Amino acid sequence: MSVSRSRAPFEAFFLSAGGGERFCVFYPASGAPLGSVLYLHPFAEEMNKSRRMAALQAREFAARGYNVLQIDLFGCGDSSGDFGDARWDVWNDDVALAADWLARHAEGPMHLWGLRLGALLALEHSRQASQSLAGLLLWQPVASGAQFLTQFLRLRLTSEMLSGAAAGKGTGALRAQLAAGRPLEIAGYELAPELAFAIERLDLASLAPQNVPARWFEVNAEGKPTPVLRRAAQAWSAAGVEVDLQAVRGEPFWSSVESSECPELVAATSDALALTPA
Repeated sequence: MSVSRSRAPFEAFFLSAGGGERFCVFYPASGAPLGSVLYLHPFAEEMNKSRRMAALQAREFAARGYNVLQIDLFGCGDSSGDFGDARWDVWNDDVALAADWLARHAEGPMHLWGLRLGALLALEHSRQASQSLAGLLLWQPVASGAQFLTQFLRLRLTSEMLSGAAAGKGTGALRAQLAAGRPLEIAGYELAPELAFAIERLDLASLAPQNVPARWFEVNAEGKPTPVLRRAAQAWSAAGVEVDLQAVRGEPFWSSVESSECPELVAATSDALALTPA
């Protein structure tokens, strides 16, 4: 990426919303706008690890003529609220709020861009959006909410093991605590039962959008689509959805210990957006 793009202008502001304010960053399009893109971030610490890649992609979109809006959902980042009070339906409301702002302040067709769990949030919004959408850009979408929740719960078990605490009974016992209405502290985040079980019900294969083309992007060492995402994409295609699955070589920047970049992903996503019809 060029120095000029790394210094691309942006505007940070707060949107008034239920429970306080939502922090947003807006990247204006360079030249005559071709459209707009709304970014939905991933879950918990994955959000922080992905900030650099999200900024790199947003600047590239802006350089190519697209207005970009990034929003910190309720209880996340610099927005109001505590993570422990976050709920899936509140996040859905935040997406609608951001999409409405973008529709009023930016010209051209709107695209939704989501990473990991944010990709599933984008999909849910696309099925109930009040405005028409030109396309979906999904980075490493979570295939199964139940499996994703299990992986998150395992962080608690790993932390207990490293601290020398007595071994628990596994993720089943943690799910039982949630089912009893007790929140869990996991990797510095308080997980509410309501949010946990809303996530658990999500399934990528069954969230096929309606009349909206989708571009999926997977990042792995081989640069080849994995079977789980390939099967989900095939399910969408069978349902009549225009879906394109691409894989690029790179590290999982949303979970890596050190900050990492994947320029191949930025280039592939930018090219795909340019090919998406208005």
